[in-house]
Amino acid sequence: MINAQQLQEIVGEDWVITKREQMESYLVDETAVAIRPKPADNVILVKPASAEEISEILKLANRELTPVFVRGGGTGICGGAVPIRDGIVLSTERLDRIEEVDRANLMVVAQAGVAFGAMLKAVEDAGLFFPPHPGAENAHVGGLVACNAGGVRAVKYGVIRNFVRGLEAVIPTGEILMMGGKLLKNNQGLDLMHLFINSGGTLGVITKVIFRLCPKFISSGTLVISYDNRHEAIDTVPEILQSGITPLAIEYVERNVIEISARRLGMRWPAAKGQAFLIVMLTGDSEDEVYAQGERVSNICEKHQAVDILIAERKEEQADILKIRSEVYSSLKDNVADVLDITVPPASIGVMMDKVDTIAQRFDTTIPTYGHAADGNLHPHLMRDLHERGILRQVKREIYQEAIKLGGVITGEHGLGVVRLPDLDLCPDGKTWELMRGIKRVFDPNNILSPGIGLL
Repeated sequence: MINAQQLQEIVGEDWVITKREQMESYLVDETAVAIRPKPADNVILVKPASAEEISEILKLANRELTPVFVRGGGTGICGGAVPIRDGIVLSTERLDRIEEVDRANLMVVAQAGVAFGAMLKAVEDAGLFFPPHPGAENAHVGGLVACNAGGVRAVKYGVIRNFVRGLEAVIPTGEILMMGGKLLKNNQGLDLMHLFINSGGTLGVITKVIFRLCPKFISSGTLVISYDNRHEAIDTVPEILQSGITPLAIEYVERNVIEISARRLGMRWPAAKGQAFLIVMLTGDSEDEVYAQGERVSNICEKHQAVDILIAERKEEQADILKIRSEVYSSLKDNVADVLDITVPPASIGVMMDKVDTIAQRFDTTIPTYGHAADGNLHPHLMRDLHERGILRQVKREIYQEAIKLGGVITGEHGLGVVRLPDLDLCPDGKTWELMRGIKRVFDPNNILSPGIGLL
């Protein structure tokens, strides 16, 4: 086991923490308490300031066969940042510099420890736009890449993977790799960069990211469309997408959930009518274009029995609606044992929600469910009573099984982390997992980086 002095020789005495009470917040993430992995007892926290220092730490850990767990902003909810074995927690927080916002190439270069919100502000101050918005603006950009974060804006622009153009990363044997760059095309061999996206910190420590940017849209508007029942809302979504309009986002929420979030934030949910809501975010090159899109969407929704349609035109109003939606999990968290992340083909989302309701009735519980209506990604919330009754895993596996029957997967954006691994037997394509583990061994022959997380 590596000792503190060895790490101090690399990063300096001030950046190595051994006292447990000074590192408690680094030993957990936002995973619900009922399923959160227990952190190991013997852990050293180290805070390097460069890729070169990280390289030296990993070389030392590889020689000493000491596990290393990478820590970003700690906003994950599947236990992926929790140090489950004795070893080192490597925080990227000191890699916190935005190196460049390149207007000419529409790129931003940011170190891995930059807070997502800080990067968004720098990009917006430069008159540009970064489309993905996973929700937690205190997340670190390196973590967003390691988890391939999704969020509400994936409908029009895709997820984080679609915007990564270059990565600097340190692999477990200590080599520093630079993959990609400010390039839109690159067919120079196998695309190793995309292996690191969604690797969950198991292949290397991401230290720098180059993201593609977009011009800032001129105008935007957010519709809140109210319905009396779920199916009328969900059945509207395919027709909106088939109309030729591609919204920035289409979210589905229900009153009982969204009102809890609004009250916790001291805000007001704007829709007085209805029990089920679509949140449709529109963008365009002019107010007239957004207004025309809004009219077309409204006409489609009225055909599907919408009982009210509100439009937020001011940026402050739009930001409030997004804030209320983004904070739903935080608002429910105290009563939640696990939040799932299932994804099914988009046209099956209504069927999947009915399956969740049926399971909830059979187990005499409530399973609040909301999600990204246009990309099939749902977040059923399993409440603490299931954990207390000892049936949490049974309920979770039944939901997973129904998603898989519909051609879906057990995680669409949160990743496997630690808490999803026990249910991989429901996804029995053994050769796929064998190949993934083989890739892990190539990068990390001694399995020092985040062991027990992801696939190993």
